[in-house]
Amino acid sequence: MSGIDAILHDFAALVRQGDCLPPEARAQGPLRVGVDLGTANLVLAVVDAAGRPVAGMSQRSGGIRDGIVVDYPATVRSVRAMKAALETRLGQRLTRAATAIPPGILPGNAKAIGNVIEAAEFELVEILDEPLAAARLLGVTEGAVVDVGGGTTGISVLKGGKVLASVDEATGGTHMTLVLAGALRLSLADAEAMKLDPAEAREVFSLVRPVVDKMASIVAGVLTRFPAVETVHVVGGACSFADFAPVFAAHLGRRVLKPAEPLLVTPLGIALYPEGAL
Repeated sequence: MSGIDAILHDFAALVRQGDCLPPEARAQGPLRVGVDLGTANLVLAVVDAAGRPVAGMSQRSGGIRDGIVVDYPATVRSVRAMKAALETRLGQRLTRAATAIPPGILPGNAKAIGNVIEAAEFELVEILDEPLAAARLLGVTEGAVVDVGGGTTGISVLKGGKVLASVDEATGGTHMTLVLAGALRLSLADAEAMKLDPAEAREVFSLVRPVVDKMASIVAGVLTRFPAVETVHVVGGACSFADFAPVFAAHLGRRVLKPAEPLLVTPLGIALYPEGAL
């Protein structure tokens, strides 16, 4: 198991068990918070001064669509409630937070995302593109990072730690749900539940494979401009299927790596903002 996978497994355990790292095990210094406002999931990640996961929380989203706040009051209420629950768990206030957006969304939409964080009584210290947040956790400075979210697929290409291109397309886990509902004549709620059931993963993937093929073709189109890119890192909840990375690799003709707990990569990366970020 890689060091990053071990960190992700530790964070996943904290989230699922509703637990936190004991104070005596934390590095001295202020806690940092990452808020990931996704179409499918809202995730808050808390790390210590050394970047180790301290606590986290995840819940289904509803007020965000493709990086756009469509229900501002409900989203603020959800983030406030999650913040309060984590503060109770930790026994201290959480004051500063960063967040992320899909690449290329309009400035007004990015501002609305930032406003949610501030309305939840955080000091907003940074807004960055989601694939870059993932790259920060993964330590990627060369290659491509693909963040497959509920509503969008974001691609960032990096060389020497600098971004050469950043693109976002409106296809993601929600589109998988729509295809599944149509194929099996299910309600959207039942299709979503089936998609998230590990016991149904093989059948679900066979039905949503065309959506994955489309995602891969989008990434392939971006990478035609960057033939030197050898490795593509995929993250995000929608890439959790076991066959996702092999399908991408077959389309791209490049090495495709998927970390453990891909849903939690971006929120942890968001929380790793520089200490002096404002």
